[in-house]
Amino acid sequence: MASRTTETTVRFSKPFLLPGFDLSLPAGDYRVDHDEEALEGLSQIAWHRVGSFIHLPGIGQSGPTRQMVPIKPADLEAALEKDNRGS
Repeated sequence: MASRTTETTVRFSKPFLLPGFDLSLPAGDYRVDHDEEALEGLSQIAWHRVGSFIHLPGIGQSGPTRQMVPIKPADLEAALEKDNRGS
């Protein structure tokens, strides 16, 4: 089965909190990887997302360790929407 990873960058304008984290994360740009698998048996190529990961700390931020943490796309979207609303 074919697979691919697509990379995007998300920007938070202020500190934010994600489910599963006790402390808020600082504002900034964050790399997010989406792992996808090709759906077989279709006449056109279609991709199904099987996992999403956010890279911590954010781009240009220093920290004691770098890690790639699984994240639910719905949780990421909710955090970005909250950031955009200014709440």
